[in-house]
Amino acid sequence: MYNKVIMLGRITQDLELKTTPSGVPVLSFSIAVDRRFQTKGEEKKSDFFNCVAWRNEAEFISRFWTKGRPILVEGELQNRSFVDKNGVTRYVTEIIVDRATFTGDKRPDNSGYQQNAGFPEPPPAHPAEMTNSAPTSSNGSYTAQDFASSGAADDDYPF
Repeated sequence: MYNKVIMLGRITQDLELKTTPSGVPVLSFSIAVDRRFQTKGEEKKSDFFNCVAWRNEAEFISRFWTKGRPILVEGELQNRSFVDKNGVTRYVTEIIVDRATFTGDKRPDNSGYQQNAGFPEPPPAHPAEMTNSAPTSSNGSYTAQDFASSGAADDDYPF
């Protein structure tokens, strides 16, 4: 079984990081995702998706995103039900966010996209990338000698 969803949309409301009674950070928000096609003469249509992020990912999103900013979320879809205050059972489908990624943002003059618009400096590495970073060479390029120390035969590489 495989449950994976990737959505690119804009955050629809101001974010409010909350904490569970046991002290775990949680962030609930929704994103608006434009539909790919529209009928001539009609306004562009969007679909709205509920998202939930936990722990470090919740803190990361609440720190660097605001209402209206584009965000790419990766995660899985989950269904849950609850009984509302009127005793009616409600069903909800949510994206449980495993990872959020920065995307380009429109320039103020609408002339195109620029990476990380509105940020005074490049954003930090994603929390997941900080713990498992691969070694890199000083100039960004590799030679056969860089791979020779791994002990693998030439046929073991996929390229």
